[in-house]
Amino acid sequence: MNSQIKKIIKDSIDVKTLVLANNELIETLAQCVTEIVAAFKNGNKVLFCGNGGSAADAQHLAAEFSGRFYTDREALPAEALHVNTSYLTAVANDYSYDVVYSRIIKGIGKKGDVLVGLSTSGNSGNIVKAFETANEKGMITIGLTGSTGGKMKELSKYLLNVPSNDTPRIQESHILLGHIICQLVEEQYFNTVQS
Repeated sequence: MNSQIKKIIKDSIDVKTLVLANNELIETLAQCVTEIVAAFKNGNKVLFCGNGGSAADAQHLAAEFSGRFYTDREALPAEALHVNTSYLTAVANDYSYDVVYSRIIKGIGKKGDVLVGLSTSGNSGNIVKAFETANEKGMITIGLTGSTGGKMKELSKYLLNVPSNDTPRIQESHILLGHIICQLVEEQYFNTVQS
């Protein structure tokens, strides 16, 4: 069992090593930081969506903005779109689970807002529809996916596609990328730098 544990850890490190070596992905990550800082400065908000473990990651990252990351500071307007269970279950029941995110984006999304969608395959139907609606509204779309980007590739203004097809390893890297975004946005928006 110990050797299996070490292999899992090494597999996670190997994916992150590929992320580190991917200059295009690093540049896209920097562009995402710039866009989110600009959105906050313009009075816009950042919305997150995902399913399952990716929903948990979406909620986690939204809380880093609306709560705090490193610095005691004002809250930033960010929310995970699945946290209202009454809305989520009503729309899934009355319409379809595929529209749970696109419907709320139609209601609260504004031009210049940012939508961050997490889907390891890039093919989650409700995330794809959310991105279609966000693009129609002039929102900025950031997709966090696995290696191919799936259907989200063509719908994302910025695609952070982790070079892996292994769901747990992709999700581990999504949190890494999300934490980098949260730290750098906080530093740039509030003019603080962590050592």
